[in-house]
Amino acid sequence: MVRADTAGAVSGALLPSFRPIEDKRRNFALIALTMILSLFGLVMIYSAGSYGAEKSVGDPFYYVKKQALALFVGTASMLFLSRVDPFRIKKLRYVILVISFVLLGIIFIPGVGVVSYGARRWIDLGFMTMQPSEIAKFGYVIYAASYISDHGLSRFKDIVSVLLPGALMSVLIMLEPNMSITMCLLSVMVFMLLAGGISIKKLILLLIPALLLIPALIMIEPYRLKRLMAFLDPWASPKAEGYQLIQSYYALCRGGLFGVGLFNSRQKYLFLPFAESDFIFSIIGEELGLTGAVVTIMLFIALIYFGFSTASKARTRFEALLAAGITSLIAIQTAVNLAVVTGCIPPTGLPLPFISAGGSSLVSFMSAVGVLLSINRQSSTRDNRNHKM
Repeated sequence: MVRADTAGAVSGALLPSFRPIEDKRRNFALIALTMILSLFGLVMIYSAGSYGAEKSVGDPFYYVKKQALALFVGTASMLFLSRVDPFRIKKLRYVILVISFVLLGIIFIPGVGVVSYGARRWIDLGFMTMQPSEIAKFGYVIYAASYISDHGLSRFKDIVSVLLPGALMSVLIMLEPNMSITMCLLSVMVFMLLAGGISIKKLILLLIPALLLIPALIMIEPYRLKRLMAFLDPWASPKAEGYQLIQSYYALCRGGLFGVGLFNSRQKYLFLPFAESDFIFSIIGEELGLTGAVVTIMLFIALIYFGFSTASKARTRFEALLAAGITSLIAIQTAVNLAVVTGCIPPTGLPLPFISAGGSSLVSFMSAVGVLLSINRQSSTRDNRNHKM
């Protein structure tokens, strides 16, 4: 028989040798899922946006070309960041945070910030536009993970230090206005506090005023109140605020179990606004049916699983918090988008990660996956070094 202490020594010697294999499989899964969702997004963007693009700019591949460029840049960024030690990113946390605030502020400079549908959310780079809020939310995660890993959340000062940059970001994003990204950022802030180990009592004390603020934010802007009323009864204003949600319902219902077939959507013919971006999941449901919609959701669930698995296997607290924060952003934004298009929450403009048209969103999320890959790689490298020692 093998004694208990001997068995423990044997186990300790063997388990690290298997760990690099697990990390490589996790990285393969993250890369495969990211590319499958992104390439699937290209197909669906063409299907959902080709008619509208031809009508508006005379090129049915207009949205696809822009997304393909973003996919190329995003893939390069993902591969580059997969080779960067996460602690190098940690050292740049304040630089990244300052850049995030600068980009959010530049939006409000006349001639630089692009106004579309009454919102100032983009920066005109000449050859393309960039949405700073897509970058800023990941910048906040890097900062929060760094601060919590160094200081914890036992003191009130530390909680304020984690929340203050996120709150300032939220104010700037609200001024664009962009309620959807603001809600995502606020949700991630709460998640980072929970992941950092804040006590439930302190969290409740923080959430009470935040929850009381939501009705005030809705009342300040009349369009938010109209959207809320449209959510409660979209058929009360079928040609105004309720129109988009009703058209989304039509698309999803028409799809049935197996859909009407790829490229055969009817709602994309200018019936459903923003079919290629915020409401692309409605077109997926219409063309591929409940089956295609469920498969898409399962791909996201798998990606989120491997993201949190990366966090759970990380060797340092900073890497664990960073991986958890990145994954929570993917999960929260996916959940909010799906909830909007299915009428579970009031309508708000928010892209579906990796799939919706939007270069800034795609590059940001693919870059974030690159950081997850780096965390896995660094864990594997440390295991190899420890095993050799």
